[in-house]
Amino acid sequence: MSQTDLDLPSATRTRNVFQTLEIDLRLLGMVGAFVVLCLGFDLATGGLFLTPRNIFYLTVQTVSVAIMATGMVFVIVTRHIDLSVGALLATCSAVMAMTQTQVLPHWLGLGFDHPLTPWLTILVGLLAGTLIGAFHGFLIGYLTIPAFIVTLGGLLVWRNTAWYLTSGKTIGPLDATFQKFGGINGTLGSTGSWVVGLVMTAAALFGLYSARRNKVKHGFAVKPLWAEYVLGGFAASVILGFVATLNAYHVPLRKLQSQFKARGETMPEGFTQAYGIPISVLVLIALAIAMTILARRTRLGRYIFATGGNPDAAELSGINTRMLTVKIFALMGGLCALSAVVASARLTNHSNDIGTLDELRVIAAAVIGGTALAGGVGTIYGAILGALIMQSLQSGMAMVGVDAPLQNIVVGAVLVLAVLIDILYRKRTGSA
Repeated sequence: MSQTDLDLPSATRTRNVFQTLEIDLRLLGMVGAFVVLCLGFDLATGGLFLTPRNIFYLTVQTVSVAIMATGMVFVIVTRHIDLSVGALLATCSAVMAMTQTQVLPHWLGLGFDHPLTPWLTILVGLLAGTLIGAFHGFLIGYLTIPAFIVTLGGLLVWRNTAWYLTSGKTIGPLDATFQKFGGINGTLGSTGSWVVGLVMTAAALFGLYSARRNKVKHGFAVKPLWAEYVLGGFAASVILGFVATLNAYHVPLRKLQSQFKARGETMPEGFTQAYGIPISVLVLIALAIAMTILARRTRLGRYIFATGGNPDAAELSGINTRMLTVKIFALMGGLCALSAVVASARLTNHSNDIGTLDELRVIAAAVIGGTALAGGVGTIYGAILGALIMQSLQSGMAMVGVDAPLQNIVVGAVLVLAVLIDILYRKRTGSA
């Protein structure tokens, strides 16, 4: 840091440091709010909130909403809304439950826990979700029915379609391999988690190196090396710290004994086994990377943000905004189906109330994550962080004994507050 920087007021120096690191102040504020939230609940629960066990379950519970929130970013960016995501999740869950318990055994003769069952089930679910989403997009894009009306109708239609598909019954237990996508029944263990953590750390560091090299290659300004080291160290610390935390949560002794007994073996004295990273979290990470690449590096992503920024100009420039709407809602439908895989696998069955109020949680996650309701602005990582904040808020309130109705009141109030903060922030920064 130069002598000139030292002569500046502390607030100005701090702002200059953040500018040098190229850190989004809004994102930093969200991270700060999340940290304060976690510390507050940890104090209120006597240190129970930040235990490895609770962090593991908090992570698993966040995945379903976070998956849909990544798609909701594109929907809101293009100045639409989707109120049917929870109901569509329920329909996709019902379709997959009936597929693996009724259709495949009776039509193809595949027995329970057949190796092909989970993959055919997921394929059917993704196809159903994508087609329903595309149908919504057609009604909105080509028939010009407002998205609010189409998806509000979809909320009623698909929630009750799910009920009729299963005759109002809970369907389960689901296929054992299928259940691995839910989290608790499918984890990597200690060794596998460390391998994934090291690979992710190496990928993050290589990404920073590649970005710096590309900037130098094309003559753009780059951050000082100390800033690169700080960002790289922070990324590595977060990734490896997360892996270490999940590995610190061990499988209960009784469950291990039952597993050994089922195999006809005797559990060795002092044997322990860590859960590690859930498979559902790996799915979310892979999806986050894919959606970020889609948003930043593809023509479709550029069209989405251009249309959200100025729909009339986008159409005049040759973008087929009607077909774009179909693609966005088809993608949203597919993500609802993927979320249904995770949600039903975590519960080990399909139930009638699956996905209830997820519409609120998904929209809130996207908005809290910085997606502007006016369109044109939004990030995938912001939506995932928003989903984590929402789930932390609900889990923390449940742990301190807040009633469910009051939890929903708080979540609704937080959503309104997040929109207000977003409006004030954009006015202050001139990005409104």
